[in-house]
Amino acid sequence: MHKKQTSSDFEIAPLRSLGDFLLEAARFQIPNVKDFERWGNRVTQNLLYYQTNYFLMSILIFIIVGIIHPIKMACGILATAVLFMIFVYITNEKASAARFKKRHPIVSIFVIFACAYFLAYMLQSLMVFLLGVLLPVAAIFIHASLRLRNMKNKIANKVESLGLRTTPMGFFLEEMGLEIYS
Repeated sequence: MHKKQTSSDFEIAPLRSLGDFLLEAARFQIPNVKDFERWGNRVTQNLLYYQTNYFLMSILIFIIVGIIHPIKMACGILATAVLFMIFVYITNEKASAARFKKRHPIVSIFVIFACAYFLAYMLQSLMVFLLGVLLPVAAIFIHASLRLRNMKNKIANKVESLGLRTTPMGFFLEEMGLEIYS
């Protein structure tokens, strides 16, 4: 039985060398897609071992997308925040939103059309923002799927499985219900 982890119990995983991550020491192979358990184990173990590299790679990709399309990225972030706030308000205030809709049907229709127009107008910006978020996720999944584990990877993951060290990725995967140590 694990005790509840706090942020002070976390240890940041070390940054792996570029040679180990991508270059000369790295070995890549297409996974056996028929054996989901083995493929999932490879992905999970690589997520744990290279988590700091993946975090930095995500930030770098997000920044590159932001540099290529700075205005669209800023507008996409803003549009996402506005849509999220509207969603939170409506879900938390269902009764008052229903009353408003009943008392002011014309205004409600106008608000719905205004929101639809806003969404259509900001669609390109939303797509750029989503690209900045989802491209790193795709790159991480591809790397974690293709990268073969080495002896250092296996040893480091065994040390964490003994509870000697807990990393943010280990905590995240555990909270998702994945058995992270095989």
